[in-house]
Amino acid sequence: MISMIMVLNQKGDIMISRQYRDDVSRAAADSFRLQVIAAKETGTQAPVKRIENCSFLYTRHLNMYFVALTRSNVNPALVFEYLFQKIKILKAYLGEDFDENSMRNNMTLIYELMDETMDFGYPQNCAVDVLRLYINLGNIRPQDEPEPSQLTSQITGAIDWRREGIRHKKNEVYIDVLESVNLLLSSTGSILRNEVTGQVQMNTKLTGMPECKFGLNDKLVIEKESAAQRKPGVEIDDCTFHRCVRLGKFDADRTITFIPPDGEFELMRYRVTDNINLPFRIIPAVQEEHGKPKVSINLKVIANFSDKLFATHVVIKIPVPKNTAKAKIKNSFGRAKYEPEQQAIMWRVKRFPGKAECMLTADIDLMPTVRPTAWNRPPIDVEFQVPMFTASGVHVRFLRVYDKSGYHTNRWVRYITKAGGYQIRI
Repeated sequence: MISMIMVLNQKGDIMISRQYRDDVSRAAADSFRLQVIAAKETGTQAPVKRIENCSFLYTRHLNMYFVALTRSNVNPALVFEYLFQKIKILKAYLGEDFDENSMRNNMTLIYELMDETMDFGYPQNCAVDVLRLYINLGNIRPQDEPEPSQLTSQITGAIDWRREGIRHKKNEVYIDVLESVNLLLSSTGSILRNEVTGQVQMNTKLTGMPECKFGLNDKLVIEKESAAQRKPGVEIDDCTFHRCVRLGKFDADRTITFIPPDGEFELMRYRVTDNINLPFRIIPAVQEEHGKPKVSINLKVIANFSDKLFATHVVIKIPVPKNTAKAKIKNSFGRAKYEPEQQAIMWRVKRFPGKAECMLTADIDLMPTVRPTAWNRPPIDVEFQVPMFTASGVHVRFLRVYDKSGYHTNRWVRYITKAGGYQIRI
């Protein structure tokens, strides 16, 4: 696994280093300084460098390099996740913009954190909430001293993301289902790419150590529960979960069971590729008049979602030729303007009602050029947000909270769909 962790400044000098195995030495920093820092590879090359049978995996924070050294065939994703978690921990203790001086002024704290977060090259406990229970230096305020048995279970046990004894006056759970629609249509209207990536964000304010059971309208779950469901479920692919979710139960019966962290966290991510309800249908028509320096563009936009909903911050970027002189634009609502720096007509609509249709026509005058070149026609780009709408059809069926005291929990659910890469070729 990881043999050594180093923190170097922008000159390549070692500020802090911790050796976990004896197969590398501090002299390796010279190789890294000469072949990476002096060669100015950061930002242009991959953050992995192989020098003299030693792998250097690194990331930057301000003007400092956090470097992991290893001679074994490690999983690079694991190493980078540890480096990112290390920076996150230091931000919690030293502040968001910790620099070289704050690192030098807190050497004892940093070495203590290095020893707690890694053992013999294997990453250990990287949860800030647990670390601050027994490392109370820096800006982290010490909590009430826990019982030794509680401390041992949190350090070595499975539930290190939540401490015992949490109390809230009101027990509430806020759920946000956020989706991004990715679409690429050809100039003939055929679909080249169509998928939705989503994430479920939660903010829990619950007393004690409750167990939660979360349910979506997953197609596999609904088919198991009843073969005669009136509403079909959604086929959800590529699920990834927060580490609090019990993956064994999900693999066995597709139920999402977990003891949640206190506060905000991302419960899961998912992807849907079938039966996507596109929020907007866009029909472009572009006509170039041969022999005349003119281009005419007609665009029809149809909102496919319910008339009880509306889209906000709608921006449609309609590309025009580089040698455009002026554009005469007519649109049914919103504001449309030719912006030369964007080489496009920018059509902005603050509030787009559901089931509405709108038109834009533009007559574009072109400047004559010495060498006429064909217009390559970039795609139309669309940005939008649609509250209380999911393009995939995913919705929350239930959230059950089980606690020994049996208290009542208030639940709020919000849906937001926005454009990811929403493009239509012309």
